Amino acid sequence: MIMLTALGAASAQEAQRVLRLEPGPENPRNSEGDFIQLKDGRILYAYTRFTGDASDYGAADIAGRYSSDGGRTWTQEDVIILKNEGAVNTMSVSLLRLQSGRIAFLYLVKASRGDCRPYLRFSDDETVTWTDPIQCVDTPGYFVVNNDRLVQLRDGRLLIPAARHGIGLERILTRGSALCFLSDDEGRSWRQSETVLEAPPESKAGLQEPAVIELKDGRLMMLCRTDMGSQYRSWSDDGGVTWSAAEATDILSPLSPASIERVPKTGDILLAWNDHRGIADELKPYRTPFTIAVSNDEGLTWRRILTLEDDPNGWYCYTAMEFTDEALLLAYCAGDRRTGGLNATQITRIVFD
Repeated sequence: MIMLTALGAASAQEAQRVLRLEPGPENPRNSEGDFIQLKDGRILYAYTRFTGDASDYGAADIAGRYSSDGGRTWTQEDVIILKNEGAVNTMSVSLLRLQSGRIAFLYLVKASRGDCRPYLRFSDDETVTWTDPIQCVDTPGYFVVNNDRLVQLRDGRLLIPAARHGIGLERILTRGSALCFLSDDEGRSWRQSETVLEAPPESKAGLQEPAVIELKDGRLMMLCRTDMGSQYRSWSDDGGVTWSAAEATDILSPLSPASIERVPKTGDILLAWNDHRGIADELKPYRTPFTIAVSNDEGLTWRRILTLEDDPNGWYCYTAMEFTDEALLLAYCAGDRRTGGLNATQITRIVFD
């Protein structure tokens, strides 16, 4: 257990690492996942459990661990939630309780090195069984959707933020273009946003791994990772159909995703990312440190709360957030970049005074 003092706040917070999923024989990588709170009081954490090699193209299933005490302790054995459905793998989980009460389960299926698309299932019995999968994107192509990214807007619309890295190609393109897929019938059918966002031409990476949050005034805000030294931001005022041109922010970061969610008790927005303000030059390419910040003005400004991890060899990314009555649960990749930064995942539980 470690004690961390908030920057700019008088109270202390307690952060406890409650689960660490290390790689092992025949399981070279455990990475990106998401949480769902079940009606019986348990919390499920589902994540990508690799059984091939540790690359993004290694064979992988979706596995799960459970907590019955608000995230303090977790079961020690994996339960397979979904066997590999792709010729390559199945990965990158989002779990979301819908307004109807159903649980939505979004994940990526890689059919080849150039074909990666999101699929959606539902559960009406608290994850005991799942419906048949719905293919959310008809066009073959490589679409990256991060974990913990599925959003339901107040009007019921479902939104999947994605980065397109090529259509109908044998191999993916490095440069990404950001877009959204939208459903107004609880996931039965999907359409693409009218706007496809591009980064400035000097960017080699483009816009990647977008995250979207609905603001109190009904607009949507998107953050994308870039190789331009910061997160880029775009706005939508029509539920994700069209978007403003993406612009640089003062959220300085490496080529690494940010995660944003609303804090239920306060209505503030929580941001998790690799804070590169004042970072040493030799650390600029790396996904460290790992920091959370809060905004009480709908994402216009951010107040730094605490740095959770600062190992210069750490590789911290692909965050999932879950708010319980007592604490914040954060799951994130936390490996060593020298031996495989994405290979280990851990859950940290934070209780605010």
